[in-house]
Amino acid sequence: MLNCEVCGSTAIQDEIVSEVFHVNRQYQLVENIPASVCTQCGEKTFSREAAENIRKLLNGPTYPDHAIKLDVFSYAMSPKPVRTSLPSVEIDRGV
Repeated sequence: MLNCEVCGSTAIQDEIVSEVFHVNRQYQLVENIPASVCTQCGEKTFSREAAENIRKLLNGPTYPDHAIKLDVFSYAMSPKPVRTSLPSVEIDRGV
């Protein structure tokens, strides 16, 4: 039986997830990853095969399916004024 590496729970279920990786000073989003997810704390665990496929996707000669705009916040900096509206999100589907 699989135990969560973070909280020790045995309440693990298989899910399809998305995860952001920081590679070569860039953030990369990988979607549709099979993972074991702890229902107690939310920790995601990838199989060796999934981890290797992610490594190949991010470091290989492949191209992204599409691109998205990503807002970046720095927790360590002082708070900025609160926005009254959210900016529009641009999605480049590479079509």
